[in-house]
Amino acid sequence: MKKIAVCIVEDVTDIRQALEQIIELSDDCFLAGSFSSGEEALVKIPLVMPDVVLMDIGLGSTNGIDLVKELKPQHPEILYMMCTIYEEDEKIFDALRAGASGYILKKSSPGKLIDAIGELVEGGAPMSSQIAMKVVTAFKDLPVQETVTPAIESAEIAVLSRREKEILEWLAQGKIYKEIGKELNISAETVRKHVYHIYEKLHVNNRVEAVNKYYGR
Repeated sequence: MKKIAVCIVEDVTDIRQALEQIIELSDDCFLAGSFSSGEEALVKIPLVMPDVVLMDIGLGSTNGIDLVKELKPQHPEILYMMCTIYEEDEKIFDALRAGASGYILKKSSPGKLIDAIGELVEGGAPMSSQIAMKVVTAFKDLPVQETVTPAIESAEIAVLSRREKEILEWLAQGKIYKEIGKELNISAETVRKHVYHIYEKLHVNNRVEAVNKYYGR
């Protein structure tokens, strides 16, 4: 199996070195580049062309969200995961709108970080459970007429299988793959494959976009 090429963008030396060590010790990933400033990352990421970028939000003179916004259109195939201490709602949604596909807290364990990178590459949208709950809460705060019932089926929604629609409804509740698999009596890996096909069929990049499209928001 091909190793996942990962770049790190982090201005705090200790944190950057800890992330480098996690990637270097992983059997599934290799370190393609590590950058201490947004300016350096902006120049070098398009040259390195990694599979995944772990992007800090606060980068001194630059902002990781703005960096993703600038880099994502250049090479849409590169996946960005915000790796941050922040859990603020505004930053979560700004990052997803900018083109990030995942959002994980720096305090996550090394195992969770590597799993999240693998999930990202396989078409998932990994988020720490605390962050997924904030996304779900934001959905609940939408006006009543916009919540819970799927929109009249568009052509895209109509091509989803019954199982895929079922999984989307669990995703909307903030469930992780393992929890959905338990509910449906299938493996987390099978759930991940279903989610990948859902993203393809709906032409979306992450869980938030998929759920929004399904519910006609």
